[in-house]
Amino acid sequence: MRFFASLTSRLVVTAVALVLLVTFLVGVAATLAMHGRLTAQLDEEIAMSARRLTDGPPGGGEYPRQGGYREPGNIRPGALVAVLPDESAPTGVRYGQGFNANTALDPAVLVQLERVPADATIRHVDLPGLDGYRVKAVDVDGGIVVVGLPTVEVDEAVGSLIRYEALLVGLGGVLAAAAALLVVRRQLRPLREVAETAHTVAALPLSSGEINLSERVPEHLTHENTEVGRVGSALNMLLAHVEASLLARQHSEQQVRQFVADASHELRTPLATIVGYVELARTRPDEHHVAAALAKVAEESARMTELVEDLLLLARLDAGRPLASEPVDLTRLLLEAVSDARVLAPGHHWRLELPEASVEVVGDEARLHQVVTNLLTNARKHTPWGTTVTVSATPRGFAVQDDGPGLPPDLVTHAFERFARGDTARERTGGAGLGLALVAAIVTSLGGTVDITSRPGNTRFLVDLVPVGLEPVVGSA
Repeated sequence: MRFFASLTSRLVVTAVALVLLVTFLVGVAATLAMHGRLTAQLDEEIAMSARRLTDGPPGGGEYPRQGGYREPGNIRPGALVAVLPDESAPTGVRYGQGFNANTALDPAVLVQLERVPADATIRHVDLPGLDGYRVKAVDVDGGIVVVGLPTVEVDEAVGSLIRYEALLVGLGGVLAAAAALLVVRRQLRPLREVAETAHTVAALPLSSGEINLSERVPEHLTHENTEVGRVGSALNMLLAHVEASLLARQHSEQQVRQFVADASHELRTPLATIVGYVELARTRPDEHHVAAALAKVAEESARMTELVEDLLLLARLDAGRPLASEPVDLTRLLLEAVSDARVLAPGHHWRLELPEASVEVVGDEARLHQVVTNLLTNARKHTPWGTTVTVSATPRGFAVQDDGPGLPPDLVTHAFERFARGDTARERTGGAGLGLALVAAIVTSLGGTVDITSRPGNTRFLVDLVPVGLEPVVGSA
């Protein structure tokens, strides 16, 4: 049964079976037509002979009462004529080609002929010792005349036709199998090429290392107007999707590894500081050094606590933890944040632009305050004194703009990634690099967006949130 497992074998078998079926049906139809035609010719000859016999004896009169007959002329071998008088025992004669004398028929044959109805209908009878005959019985004045011709020639002709047909059907089946195998293999060659591409991709090491999934089905096998082309096109689309997914996964894994490394570094520094000051307090237990060590330990502990809380918040947002969704007075929130920034950085020029009407958005007030604070802290830490920072409210959120030196061009596209900083060295003055990452995560969780544009003299963060009244209604279509 393994032979029928392949598509090629099934198509070949199906094609050959169809050819054999069609040729068989054609052969049957031809055989029946030939048999009918030859039988009709035989019946016509019987009818002509019967007409000549029923015309009566030469010169008029009737047939003899005892086995009288009239020779029908020059008829084929095996023809028979039986005259069955009414008043005596049946007597029959048999004529052959060239015979001028009668030959008596076997009594069993005469008995069989006597049973033939004299209704002028030509019918088939099997006579003892004479095989099959087509006979016609007619009622004449002198009795009943039965005319018959053997069907052996018809049977031989039909049998010969059947043998030739069987031979031709066999040869046709062999030729059809060879042709179908050649054509099917040729037509399925593109499908084998598509399968080879799939096998090549399956053999690639995709579980680790660099992802190189450049293998594709050739372009000439991706035309949508053919079945194989649609398969090839679908496989290319699948490979492209898999490649994009694997690259995204690889990038995500790299980010996770980098995240773990950065988090470990950020935590290691305060831990090392704490260990150092604890050791100082143990080696120099005087009041002054112990107080200084405790103060430094408290400072680094607060730094670690803040970092761990930020990491925990990011993890919760990544896990899809929902934030509060309630109306927030964004105007009041911006006013408070800018007032705090003026106290923390009096060397910067802080401007606040608010519309006449209060701006309200949907969100979590505490997290939105964290978003505004992080953006203002970012502007304060990464711009020199004298920089003007403008905070302006918009109908759908707010913007923070400064005229400082701007972000490095290669950092703009990665500004919202975790631990992204403008310097490659791990300096403490630049922060942990989680501020903007938290901004993006919180705004996205609230259904908003945050964009950045930066060039020297103009850096702008635009936060777009959901205004009150435009939030989606639960259960609405």
